[in-house]
Amino acid sequence: MRPTTPVLLVLALLMTGLLGAPAQARAAKTKIAHTSFDSAADFSSGRVSGAVVKGDAVRLSQPRKTRRMAGRTYQLATWSSPWVDESYSFDELIPSWQASTPGQSLVEVQVRLRNRAGGRTQTGSWDTVARWSKKTTWYQRKSHTAGADDLARVAVDTVKTNSSAGATGWQIKVVFARRVGSKALPKVTRIGAMTSHVVARTATSKPGKVRGTVLDVPRYSQMIHRGHHPEWGNGGEAWCSPTSTAMVLEYYGANPKVGHRFKGKGHRDGIVDWTASRTYDHRFKGTGNWSFNAAHAGTRLRRTHVTRLPTLRAAEKYIKAGTPLIVSISFARGQLRGAPISATAGHLVVLVGFDPLGNPVVNDPAAAKNSQVRRIYDRAQFEKAWLTKSGGLTYVYED
Repeated sequence: MRPTTPVLLVLALLMTGLLGAPAQARAAKTKIAHTSFDSAADFSSGRVSGAVVKGDAVRLSQPRKTRRMAGRTYQLATWSSPWVDESYSFDELIPSWQASTPGQSLVEVQVRLRNRAGGRTQTGSWDTVARWSKKTTWYQRKSHTAGADDLARVAVDTVKTNSSAGATGWQIKVVFARRVGSKALPKVTRIGAMTSHVVARTATSKPGKVRGTVLDVPRYSQMIHRGHHPEWGNGGEAWCSPTSTAMVLEYYGANPKVGHRFKGKGHRDGIVDWTASRTYDHRFKGTGNWSFNAAHAGTRLRRTHVTRLPTLRAAEKYIKAGTPLIVSISFARGQLRGAPISATAGHLVVLVGFDPLGNPVVNDPAAAKNSQVRRIYDRAQFEKAWLTKSGGLTYVYED
């Protein structure tokens, strides 16, 4: 259901009725919350400077300041969210957004945190997470990784807290920028963030009622693109994220014709190459930026965001609703039987359903060719590969 006001979704790792663990084991829980601003009421709850809320969007209107970026001068406007206070202390935050950046324009996303522990409030500085544009004709989209300062540091697409105390609240800001002389009106239709405190999980969730449900998601191999476009990461092992994104957008019929017509010498499935061009992070030097993949998908779909899920059981409601999920897994040699690669420190795959026994059915882009992409993995092994390192990291793309 599409929220019309900021919605807090807190998912406990050990949910009542799902696991039979003793009370002591249930004390430690993974906590996840996602809040989005995506309606006129939501955007009106924030503060604008040189921007205006119009319909279910906020956009540049009468820029108040200028700034030099990449050798050019840009006019600026801003929208800042109200503070979002969580019911728990979190240690990571991942922002996501859906924006339009026509002509010579871009959006900059900033985040700051605060902690209200022990009757004392500590507020951090604004940290720039990214400067993003749909195309890179005028400005190369890039993350803005920053070192530790006060409460937080930025690591590509993730804001991490600097102390064991974590943070209890956050605020997000959009800076709308257009090149001086341009009449472009960049806008945001959704922006938000997922916060989390992840606790290691040892038990495997029990299958639910979606056993035997498999979505007909098209299959693309990233490996047949090995050596393609060095300017966007060189294909092959580097392109699991855009290949997964291309598969899900194709499932919805949302990939444009121009992407399918994208060609190169000896290339197949040009939509994968095209998607890599639209997700490439020019600072990170790769296509695996989680926020950038969701932002690209958000230019083609109704709603996209990055979140975490606590178990495969929690993923079942999405499969039941016809929504495939892109999830981040990692595993060592021998830890995921049947995988096309022996080990990985981080890999994106598409969860497309469950077999009759409740084992996950996956489109794994690391397969050598398209016909080998569909895989069935052991539920316990896959859940461990998903939850252990990435903490259940998930792209949710909804049509």
